[in-house]
Amino acid sequence: MELLVCVINQEEKLDDILSGFLELGITGATVINSAGMGHVLTQDVPIFAGLQALVSRARPQNVTIFSVIDTKEKLEAAIALIQEICGDLSAPATGILFTVPVSRVVGLAPELGSESS
Repeated sequence: MELLVCVINQEEKLDDILSGFLELGITGATVINSAGMGHVLTQDVPIFAGLQALVSRARPQNVTIFSVIDTKEKLEAAIALIQEICGDLSAPATGILFTVPVSRVVGLAPELGSESS
């Protein structure tokens, strides 16, 4: 199992990503609104106001998606889906995606159609 964490700078793409997750059999995700460090610093700390030019392409709000994914196949498909919808994540002000191994989960409902182990 892996925890997929994806920060997307284009909130309008969220519905497409979540719909795609359902099509892949990923039935659970948590979505939170988030803000990047550059945005927070330029808004809240006057000494960093000069950073505004660096973050001018970034949106003030991001969306962060968390999902525990049970198979490598679903994980790879989810990553491909996100990259297809959002484009090249290495481009500035696009987003970031990473995974973290999960050794234990308590309270996660079983996937629809999957067998209990």
